[in-house]
Amino acid sequence: MTTYKSDLLRLLDERGYIHQMTDAEGLDALAQKQVVPAYIGFDATAPSLHVGSLVQIMMLRRLQQTGHKPVVLMGGGTTRIGDPTGRDESRKMLSDQTIEDNIASIRTIFEPFLTFGDGPTDAVMVNNHDWLGKLGYIELLQEVGTHFTINRMLTFDSVRLRLDREQPMTFLEFNYMILQGYDFRHLAKEMGVRLQMGGSDQWGNIVNGVELGRRMDGAELYGLTTPLLTTAAGAKMGKTAAGAVWLNADQLSHFDYWQYWRNCDDRDVGRFLKLFTDLPLDEIARLETLEGAEINEAKKILANAATALCRGAEAAQAAAETAAQTFEKGRIGGDLPQVTAPAEGLRILDALRELGFAASNKEARRKLEEGAVKAGGAVIRDPHHLIQPADEPVPVSLGAKKHGLVTR
Repeated sequence: MTTYKSDLLRLLDERGYIHQMTDAEGLDALAQKQVVPAYIGFDATAPSLHVGSLVQIMMLRRLQQTGHKPVVLMGGGTTRIGDPTGRDESRKMLSDQTIEDNIASIRTIFEPFLTFGDGPTDAVMVNNHDWLGKLGYIELLQEVGTHFTINRMLTFDSVRLRLDREQPMTFLEFNYMILQGYDFRHLAKEMGVRLQMGGSDQWGNIVNGVELGRRMDGAELYGLTTPLLTTAAGAKMGKTAAGAVWLNADQLSHFDYWQYWRNCDDRDVGRFLKLFTDLPLDEIARLETLEGAEINEAKKILANAATALCRGAEAAQAAAETAAQTFEKGRIGGDLPQVTAPAEGLRILDALRELGFAASNKEARRKLEEGAVKAGGAVIRDPHHLIQPADEPVPVSLGAKKHGLVTR
């Protein structure tokens, strides 16, 4: 095991964030002698990021915890193009206003994790549309394009996989890696940024930026990636059968967010505690030894800590109390997701969709046929069943883990 001298790399290593580095020794030495401004880019394709982006957000938090400066780069410019990495088809184009609204919404997600301000280690958020939008395309190609070869670009996974699958890639998307490299160069020149971090799928793009800065400006820049994060069952982080696990409370209730962590695989508890909470490593080591029914207590600690970080301590406490009332005491918890029934009542199919338990009527019908749905404590199989709340809300459940309320 490598022993790092800087607090930054030692913390990242101990908690399992490090996969690849362009120059580990050089970055370790730099982090010992100065504040290192470092950035991670996030495109604004939706009003919220989901749990799949949480490792990157926590990386920025670790950076700040060890005395360095996080730079959150919002891709207001690159969102207009689309990152082809990991995609089988072109991204839908968004309007300028939608992208601006998404960025404003996403900013609120970072505020609980980072301290923003004007100080040397305070986080800042920047938008690459501020400089990419001003570039003349011919000038960009003349200045930057000569440092990229088509031969090498075709070897990157983001390009090669699309070609292997005979999925079309537009020339617009093909330019994404050039613009991402230019972002790193711009941030290095204008803000002194020395490090770009990202997921392992971004390795090629990050290396491009490091090399572009060296070739054009003689700058000594660094790259660091995290491992590709999947659950022990092999599922991609951030996705469930019910859809994305959004970080923004407007798109996913506190209770459902808490439940996501509470329901994790036993094998993931220790790793998730290291990555997604601030619990001390010795306490995590103790929790990792728990087995059988005791592992559920560790999962509750994970759910409470992860939810408190993202949604606040009050939200975590309310979600935990709702879970205890719903699962342990058999009562209706007040923090469950809710939908309001019209005067004539609400069809069970509509209730399942609106509560987020099913993505479509077809999926809802399948769950009904499987006998997985209860309303008012009774198993419901009839897709035309009408829920008509009176004085009390009607509890609706899908399986043992999804619960909601239909109110009037």
